[in-house]
Amino acid sequence: MIGALHGKVLSVDEGNIVLDVHGVGYEVSLTHQHLSRLSQGDEITLIIETLVAETFIRLVGFETTSERKIFRLLQTVQGVGSKAALAILNVLSPVALMDAVAMGDKTAVSRAQGVGPKLAQRIVTELKNKTGTILLSKDIGLSDPIQSRENSEAAGTSIRRDAVGALMGLGYDEATAQRAIQSVAKQDDETVESVITAALKGLSVT
Repeated sequence: MIGALHGKVLSVDEGNIVLDVHGVGYEVSLTHQHLSRLSQGDEITLIIETLVAETFIRLVGFETTSERKIFRLLQTVQGVGSKAALAILNVLSPVALMDAVAMGDKTAVSRAQGVGPKLAQRIVTELKNKTGTILLSKDIGLSDPIQSRENSEAAGTSIRRDAVGALMGLGYDEATAQRAIQSVAKQDDETVESVITAALKGLSVT
């Protein structure tokens, strides 16, 4: 199984690139936003998802592990396959998608080609219950220095630190993440998931 590829871009086509890795050319599908920033000769590293079907083997490339994690998460929703998941990421970054989920914004999701209002509503509804799991995963960039430290910090402080780290993993800079978390009113029974959800709602209206 291919997990990542590093090489030089040989060509850029609609929806795909050919990546030269030590003399072997790999055709890789990318999001439109990623493709728009690439040119022939660029040296890049891609996080790879390998799709296998009866009639084809397809490589999909992502800039970060968070994008691949979201790509996989989308496909846990009934009716969302790899094609629809990639179409959604063509119009919404992981950060924008999580904002849409937090706000219940099915209209933003339905902008993706082939995703109708009913499917968009299902995606928003089902992912809202899974947002905490994806945000807390190390795969989206939550690094050890900002994870909770047993017996070293109070639980409340640890929750806030983890929430900041999760937002940074989604692409927000540290200052923005800190401000968003600080703006969330503290609750005695708060969890990392509840703090993140409230922070994302605040970010979506600023």
